[in-house]
Amino acid sequence: MKFLLLLLSAAPVAPFAAGFAPSAVSRRASTTRLRAEVVAAADGVANGTDRKKVLVLGGDGFCGWPTSLYLSDMGHDVVIVDNLSRRNIDVELGCDSLTPIQPPETAGRHNNSWKIQAWLESSQLMRVQSTSTMKQVRVQAWKEVSGKDMKFVNLDVAKEYDLLVQLIKDEEPDSIVHFAEQRAAPYSMKTSKTKRYTVDNNVSGSNNLCCAVIDSEVDAHIVHLGTMGVYGYGTSGGEIPEGYIDVVLPGGREANILHPAHPGSVYHATKCLDALLWQFYQKNDALRITDLHQGIVWGTNTPQTIRDDRLVNRFDYDGDYGTVLNRFLMQGAMGVPLTVYGTGGQTRAFIHITDTARCVEIAINNPPASGERVEIFNQIAETRRVRDVAKLVADQTGVEVNLLPNPRQEAAENELDVANRKFCGLGLDPITLDAALFDEVTEVVGKYKHRCDPTKILPASFWNKKRAEECAGLDPASVKVKV
Repeated sequence: MKFLLLLLSAAPVAPFAAGFAPSAVSRRASTTRLRAEVVAAADGVANGTDRKKVLVLGGDGFCGWPTSLYLSDMGHDVVIVDNLSRRNIDVELGCDSLTPIQPPETAGRHNNSWKIQAWLESSQLMRVQSTSTMKQVRVQAWKEVSGKDMKFVNLDVAKEYDLLVQLIKDEEPDSIVHFAEQRAAPYSMKTSKTKRYTVDNNVSGSNNLCCAVIDSEVDAHIVHLGTMGVYGYGTSGGEIPEGYIDVVLPGGREANILHPAHPGSVYHATKCLDALLWQFYQKNDALRITDLHQGIVWGTNTPQTIRDDRLVNRFDYDGDYGTVLNRFLMQGAMGVPLTVYGTGGQTRAFIHITDTARCVEIAINNPPASGERVEIFNQIAETRRVRDVAKLVADQTGVEVNLLPNPRQEAAENELDVANRKFCGLGLDPITLDAALFDEVTEVVGKYKHRCDPTKILPASFWNKKRAEECAGLDPASVKVKV
């Protein structure tokens, strides 16, 4: 079989979520465990499944890169597709990844090499790495350490439709994993320009993907990385089900319908629009689609990325792209008071980056049959309140917790009960939060803390004029780090 995974670079916590048993911390997330799993990875495909062709849209991104490596390590044939838009946003924001991520391929090795070269010439990374080091790039580094080949294709899914159709025809993937979206809620709320870009990129990319699968006449299973934010927070009146909710319609008619959308940002709104596109194309064209409603991702390394420094995953710490737990861990390691928004009473769902990759493979190995409705998984390990997560980090690092005005338009406090039994039933034993789990992230921060720009730590995007006014007293220059 062939399996196509498309990943485009775009991906907060309560009691353990139902259905997932917490794991022993030292066993589940320490660097020792990661290295042990490297040894355990077999040359063949995991769990006895067939080798698949996987096209990864967004495979250069925070979730896409480690997922691509994991799938390759499990024996799948992986093609990474990315237009490097996330790296361009680094330049736009003046804030690089804390980790020095390598370009996917050396300029000149693919048909759009000028795009790579332009990025190399403009990126701040050029100032801190030699040209010779840059040539030891990600795809080749993976080949050297694993003996496995991966392709890289520079392609804009939202704009280069004909190339996308031809790529699918040429590769004939079994599945396409779609991470090809602008992934940050704060960035999507920054300006009118970023709001429009997020809608144009995300919605057009998803629609193009569906059309391309139809026009290519390839029966590829689409696996999309969505977000828990499509549900809103605490709007179900109880446990949030996995995608579909039982309702009673007028006249006493019972039905099971797509859970009502309740987005909290332009980014979340695009994921809700994606969900409607999936429903339409499944109904109209019998596309096979799985939508993964993922929680907030934390962590940096996986058993694959730790095998060579050139494979390191990106680590975002800024107010726009840094996920809440990673921001806290970075701040704690650098002696910066933790930036908790509002009361910290927001309850959010969390998942470790290693489990993101595992869940994607579980999804692609369990596709819906032709004609079946869109399969939806809640891709989380647990839920907790933000202030409780901050306390975990503060207790470990000794830093203070700083309650800031909230730049977001959201409830100050909410409950969150989430069903996630499907992945548990398919064999996922998730990584859960605990102090010992944080060692991996703090080790990364310690190694690369000289790359941190402290003026990028405070929030810089505000949901509306009122929120901006309430945050007007925040001074980015006031943040000091302990070197």
